[in-house]
Amino acid sequence: MTMTTTATIVAAQSVSKVYGTKENQVHALRSVSTGINQGEFTAVMGPSGSGKSTLMHCMAGLDRPTSGKITLAGTEITELSERQLTDLRRDRIGFVFQKFNLLSELSAYDNIVLPLSIAGRKPDRDWLNTVISILGIQDRLSHHPSELSGGQQQRVAIARALANRPDVVFADEPTGNLDTATGREVLSFLHRSTREFGQTVVMVTHDPAAAAGADRVVLLADGRIAGELRNPNRQQVLAALDELSG
Repeated sequence: MTMTTTATIVAAQSVSKVYGTKENQVHALRSVSTGINQGEFTAVMGPSGSGKSTLMHCMAGLDRPTSGKITLAGTEITELSERQLTDLRRDRIGFVFQKFNLLSELSAYDNIVLPLSIAGRKPDRDWLNTVISILGIQDRLSHHPSELSGGQQQRVAIARALANRPDVVFADEPTGNLDTATGREVLSFLHRSTREFGQTVVMVTHDPAAAAGADRVVLLADGRIAGELRNPNRQQVLAALDELSG
C-alpha cells in the first residue's frame, strides 16, 4: 500500500472483483492495494477496461469486492450490511457523475439538499452558501435541471456532493459531458475544494488534461496497480498512459 505522512482516509487491501461465473468470468480487479490520502486530489487512470471505475465503485461502497477489504475513515465498509452501506454513502460520501444524476422534478436547490433532507438533517447554511457562491449558481437555485446548461447542472451536482461535508468526494468522469472550457471550470472547483476546504477528491478520468495537476495519479492496467505519479503535468500523464498502452 502507498503510504505517506498524510493520513490515509480510504484504503483498499488485496481487493479483487470478478464478474460472471466459470468460462464467462471477467477479472476486473486483481488483488489491488492502494490508499487515498486525506485532503488530496487523486486521479485514477488507465486504458479502457483497466478496472478504474470498478475500483472507485468498490471504494465508494457502490459495489462489493469479491475478496479483499475496503476501509473508509476507520470503518471497514466491506463488512457493512446494505442498510449500513446506504447510510454511509448518504452521510459520509459525496458523488459526482458524468450524467449529473439530478432529479428533473426538483429545483436546483432541492437537488442540492436532497441527501440531507432524506437523512432528516438541516444544512449548515454558512457552508452551503459558501459552496453555492464559489460555484456561481446563486441565481439558478429555483431552476429545474431542464432549465440549466450542462455546466450548471454539474455545478449543482458538485454542490450536492459537498453539501454534507463528506469524508470523500468520488467523481466518475465529471467532465465527460461538458465542453472543454466548462470542464476546466468544474475541475478548477474540485481542485479548489481540496486546497481551500481540505476536501478529499477521487476522480476517475481518461483525460490527461483533467488528471494533470492532481496531487497524485494512480495508474491501473489489467485490473492491477501499474504505478503512480505525484503532481504530474499533462506530458507526464500522456507518457505514462502511452507506456501502459504500448
